[in-house]
Amino acid sequence: MTTLAVRRTGVPFWFGVGAVVVAWAIAWFIAAPLASWLTFEILPLEPGTPLGDAVAFFLYDVPKVLLLLLGIVTAVTLVRGFFPPEKVRGVLAGRGEVVGTVGAAGLGIVTPFCSCSAVPLFIGFVEAGVPLGVTFAFLISSPMVNEVALVLLWGLFGPWVALVYMAAGLTVAIVGGLVIGRLHLERYVADYVWEMKVAGAGQTLEVRLTPEDRVRDAWAYTKDLVRRILPYILVGIGVGAFIHGFVPADLVMAVAGPGNPLAVPVVVLLGVPLYSNAAGTIPVVQALLGKGMAVGTTLAFMMAITAISLPELIILRNVMKTRLLAVFVAIVTAGIVAIGYLFNILVYA
Repeated sequence: MTTLAVRRTGVPFWFGVGAVVVAWAIAWFIAAPLASWLTFEILPLEPGTPLGDAVAFFLYDVPKVLLLLLGIVTAVTLVRGFFPPEKVRGVLAGRGEVVGTVGAAGLGIVTPFCSCSAVPLFIGFVEAGVPLGVTFAFLISSPMVNEVALVLLWGLFGPWVALVYMAAGLTVAIVGGLVIGRLHLERYVADYVWEMKVAGAGQTLEVRLTPEDRVRDAWAYTKDLVRRILPYILVGIGVGAFIHGFVPADLVMAVAGPGNPLAVPVVVLLGVPLYSNAAGTIPVVQALLGKGMAVGTTLAFMMAITAISLPELIILRNVMKTRLLAVFVAIVTAGIVAIGYLFNILVYA
């Protein structure tokens, strides 16, 4: 193996990093008063009116969500740099069924990939000898328990909701992976996946990055990620602002409040045709919770959008046959619905 060491030094670089951190903190604390000033003094709109509340919600959530994304994703990416897909496959290959499934679900949190990565990841895991159930545990956990969503939920709603979200997603991923593994559905993986061979080994070039290089790479990744998901963020915040300002709380309570026993399956069905990454759903979730939607119902809605959305199912259909895809959808949907009901019972009993 050939090793290439990249070395960069420079005190000004770290002063720049410190200045960015300070600027981030200042922006975080002035976001709320600035949004209120712009809405009710500069525009000016009336506090308590639907339009005023919607505009204030939008102007506050846009910088708040972007600041959370820029700060936390950069930090998480620094950690995630030690867990590239090749290492993930290596860790998961050859493990026992239960240990591998639990480990895969846990790795899905710190190594999140979008639905666009589902096909190459699936093929790579199968080629590496990772059991099918373990592979599905990772594929369920990775989009469902998104680290961006976890951090945003923590910042917006507090640790309890964030931990509930993480525990619920891990439960679905672990149970789903174990069930799929026990059903022995390997014959329903697309034939071409089994026919593909791992490319020749040869020499591998290992690059040892310095801390400065890792910070630069993490920041570059974060900028690219935010650029790609910004439209979804803005649409999500816009929908959330509309719900916050204009949708009557009575309507939300009637359709998806704690008193409607069918609220959970209804919102899961509504979430399937929608497409967004987990971060894009946060503003909508925030608005729905503010209007009285039950916590379990809200989590079920969020998980349906991120884990069983129609675009992701279309992508996965390229690597698995219809029966395996149907089993995957049925298990994940059942898990999401069950978790929605469970947390509604825990919160509102």
